[in-house]
Amino acid sequence: QVQLVESGGDSVQAGGSLRLSCAASGFSHNRGCMGWFRQAPGKKREGVASIYTGGGPVYVADSVKGRFTISQDNAKNMLYLQMNSLKPEDTAMYYCAALSPAGQFDCGLDSRYKYNYWGQGTQVTVSS
Repeated sequence: QVQLVESGGDSVQAGGSLRLSCAASGFSHNRGCMGWFRQAPGKKREGVASIYTGGGPVYVADSVKGRFTISQDNAKNMLYLQMNSLKPEDTAMYYCAALSPAGQFDCGLDSRYKYNYWGQGTQVTVSS
């Protein structure tokens, strides 16, 4: 059973930084995709960043490119999202997700890629 548990969400002022963490268990960390998605009230879920856990392509949404960085620690089964220069429009519930089994080109962010494991989410609120 795959379990994903997010942490690190908080309320910050615009321009601030946060680091989200996702602890994965029951997941073969070197054979799939892991990513971060977000959903604001009244809006569709949006892919933020994703990575192939075996090393390879990283996908980052244009809306966060240059500000957010996705990384992983396979030894600890952890996924991270470093968020800098936060804006009020980054306010959302952030979800960790995994897709397994998957190849390195299966880790896109749009709705074609059917991530099959999801965490409960962690709230990020950015005030102006």
